[in-house]
Amino acid sequence: MPCMTENYDVCVVGAGHAGCEAALACARLGLDTIVFTVSVESIALMPCNPNIGGSSKGHLVREIDALGGQMGINIDHTFIQSKMLNVSKGPAVHSLRAQADKAEYSRFMRRTLENTEHLTIRQAEVTDIIVEDGVISGVKTFSGASYYSKAVVLCTGTYLKARCLYGDVINYTGPNGLQSANHLSQSLKDNSVEIFRFKTGTPARIDKRSLDFGKMQEQKGDEKVVPFSFTTDPQEVQIDQVSCWLTYTNENTHTIIRDNLDRSPLYSGMIEGTGPRYCPSIEDKVVRFSDKERHQVFIEPEGLDTNEMYVGGMSSSLPEDVQFQMYRTVPGLEQAKIVRNAYAIEYDCINPRQLYPTLEFKHIKGLFSGGQFNGSSGYEEAAAQGLVAGINAAMYVRGKKPLILDRSESYIGVLIDDLVTKENREPYRMMTSRAEYRLLLRQDNADLRLTKKGYEIGLIDQERYDWVVEKEQLISQEIKRIEHVKIGANAVVQKVLEEHGSTPLKTGATLAELIRRPELCYEDLAELDDDRKVLPSDVIEQVNINVKYDGYIKRQKKQVKEFKKLENKRLPEHFDYGQVQSLRIEAKQKLNLYQPVSVGQASRISGVSPADISVLLVYLEQKNNREKNMYEKSEENV
Repeated sequence: MPCMTENYDVCVVGAGHAGCEAALACARLGLDTIVFTVSVESIALMPCNPNIGGSSKGHLVREIDALGGQMGINIDHTFIQSKMLNVSKGPAVHSLRAQADKAEYSRFMRRTLENTEHLTIRQAEVTDIIVEDGVISGVKTFSGASYYSKAVVLCTGTYLKARCLYGDVINYTGPNGLQSANHLSQSLKDNSVEIFRFKTGTPARIDKRSLDFGKMQEQKGDEKVVPFSFTTDPQEVQIDQVSCWLTYTNENTHTIIRDNLDRSPLYSGMIEGTGPRYCPSIEDKVVRFSDKERHQVFIEPEGLDTNEMYVGGMSSSLPEDVQFQMYRTVPGLEQAKIVRNAYAIEYDCINPRQLYPTLEFKHIKGLFSGGQFNGSSGYEEAAAQGLVAGINAAMYVRGKKPLILDRSESYIGVLIDDLVTKENREPYRMMTSRAEYRLLLRQDNADLRLTKKGYEIGLIDQERYDWVVEKEQLISQEIKRIEHVKIGANAVVQKVLEEHGSTPLKTGATLAELIRRPELCYEDLAELDDDRKVLPSDVIEQVNINVKYDGYIKRQKKQVKEFKKLENKRLPEHFDYGQVQSLRIEAKQKLNLYQPVSVGQASRISGVSPADISVLLVYLEQKNNREKNMYEKSEENV
């Protein structure tokens, strides 16, 4: 029986946060793109927490936006509360977080996809990848249809052979009861793709009308909302916000959990997959942190048109009856009515060390991968990988240089480098502590770091690029100016300093020197600066940060310069490191396994020592000298 066939430039498998970014990137770059989803209603679904951003994750969203991605724009249109986290600390760890209207977030992203040129949405389960002589040539669906393409991006999220569990109840579905994808895993295994089994979980959803908010602490949003996208007018996001609520578990909660641990799939052995260390279930918290008398519980609205409330901090796979008892011990939840049970979900994902930093599979040309399928957790991590995978699929089809972001350029670079270089035996979560150069990789300067790259790729328009160039000039000029503006120790100056709790001047100082005082900032000193021009608020922000942290920034830039030396030393593809005689056996094995693209990446592989790196550097120098001598001899012969 004949089956349907179609041809595209790129096939994207999955329409979650990774798949949406990948598909939009390819289509916006002019490639004929098709994106497959098991359900059109699940496009950009938020099956777990109802928020975007958070510590380090806000950085990722800002970087996605700076490169020309969609997530920041989408949340700016659909948020119901916004908060800047860690404001009591330095700017390196400031992170934006917004509560989303989950249903509207999904609808807005779906409308975006549906109205993007060159993009086709197809509801179908992909069951096979088509590989010919180590090169991808398309995918097949459950119906038998074949979709041929020049590149494929896998963004399957938590759907592959998924099963949801609580107590002894097992549902063989994806998140939220949606259809799982049960066939693609075997096709990947048949093509030598190494599969892991990971696990994550989600808490119950509770009816708002059954809660007593008088027993909880109200958590309001910021008075002045900062948008995620650099393209969003700040005035457009100053809206009436909803509240979230904070409460706590107690010893009664913990006793119920401990008494029923044997009924939890996590502890009975029913769950096979490895869960995320940094997002544990409430059972894990009670066991691992037995000295804690209580744990935070955040009650968060899932949207404006629903009474469902998300119980943040209490994900679980305990049986239904235990969940009812457990949740009702929490202050404010004594009469709680559960709308949806908490559950754990197991799913297939890949070992990401099979990928290059471009997110292309090392042994299948043209096959790319992004999102939770790569062994990560979180909407933001998924979207960041999806964007990079989509960009590089497009670059591959066009025969152009791929986008590789290194650790000194972005949190996205840290995320991908960690995934493809380090041993990951659990779902990977981004954290600010993972970024060595986080003072340079702030969320506030993501546009200055990455917009030019987005422009070179073709995802950023000329007007936006021109503004970033102008913004850089304005920042540089203003910093240079205030470094030379002298302030005397007169009465007016002393009065301004006193008003801001700063010690008097004994001798003259520059404006920049005053800004470096912890209690002062650029705007505080406007009265003392007669030649000051009116500058945009984002320019002022950059001037203030760059002046105040000048010494630390210069130190990190010096560290980056040394880091780049190793990153720029490229290693050959598909190289047999057994040829390098002085390398230790473990180093040869690990280098052959990972096939690093640079000496810098090689230096971060577990089992490769500094001595091995020295050997590699000597080998590369000798190899380059041999090639140079051969070239010079051939020139002489000519």
